[in-house]
Amino acid sequence: MKNITKLFLLLICLSFYACASAQNAAQTAPKTDELAEKMLVYQLSNGAWPKQLDGGFVVKYEMPLDEALLAKIKATTYKHATIDNKATTREVSALVKAYKTTNNKKYLEAAEKGLDYLFKAQYVNGGWPQYYPDQSSYRAEITYNDDAMINVMNIMLNIVTQTNDFDVVNKAYISKAEDALKRGTDCILKTQIVQNDKLTIWAAQYDQNTLKPAKARSFEPASFSTSESVGIVKFLMRLKNPSIAVKNSISSAVAWFETTKISGYKFAKFPDGKDMGLIADPASTIWARFYDFNTSKPIFGDRDNSIKSNVADISFERRNGYGWYGVWPLNLIAKDYPKWQKTNQ
Repeated sequence: MKNITKLFLLLICLSFYACASAQNAAQTAPKTDELAEKMLVYQLSNGAWPKQLDGGFVVKYEMPLDEALLAKIKATTYKHATIDNKATTREVSALVKAYKTTNNKKYLEAAEKGLDYLFKAQYVNGGWPQYYPDQSSYRAEITYNDDAMINVMNIMLNIVTQTNDFDVVNKAYISKAEDALKRGTDCILKTQIVQNDKLTIWAAQYDQNTLKPAKARSFEPASFSTSESVGIVKFLMRLKNPSIAVKNSISSAVAWFETTKISGYKFAKFPDGKDMGLIADPASTIWARFYDFNTSKPIFGDRDNSIKSNVADISFERRNGYGWYGVWPLNLIAKDYPKWQKTNQ
């Protein structure tokens, strides 16, 4: 009977020990973040992320990671490494935030590997290409289009200022980011277009060697680009103690936006819902996406590489499938710039 009692007590102790060990293991196991876990799966071998996989499958983190999708991810090579459509910069920022929330070191390691890619991809002249290392077509051009380079510059500024969760990255990155930020800002200032001896705004992309404006897709001509230029100005306004050159750059761009605004119209569907075009609206102020370098008048590209001065003259497909007009500079002029002026003039 005594032996049975001892055995029973031993089993209770072992059970208690097992439960305690399991509980301790659960407590010490690193926390995870669902989105961050998926981003780790998509990360390429060179540290970057793709915006789409081999075969044109667009990266969508809401998609479940089934066997078919995992096979596509595994087959995607580093040639898809890009900063286009927020790829890489989006993931680096999200992983830094996830690390700060979970203290899961693998998130920070992945983010820093992404930072290493960004530093390596920067040109000596300070610009960033849309893709790296793939240089086919227009992928090698310095790309402001869709805020690609500016998204990178904002990360560099976050590292330098230790803001937006980037205080968690290795301190060795601060000096690297300072250098990248200086060269990138110099590139921005050098690529601001001068028209009639006056600074204006920027094109969407530039030749990486000559720093001259370049065209991208057939319907995206080399031209003044309002959307991208707003992103550039907003970045420049983040700089502390801006130089005279930066101040002049900002003020000149805002002045250009003021002179090119289109009042009394909006770009929308016509009442019959079949087509898009300019519609009278006394309360609306808009800007065209692209403006001619010589005339500062709106221009519109088509898939056949033709350029029109009237959006009604391009093909139906392009007219209804692209953001030819928008309000991008509206808040910049009305709110952001006046606020910046109070502390920087």
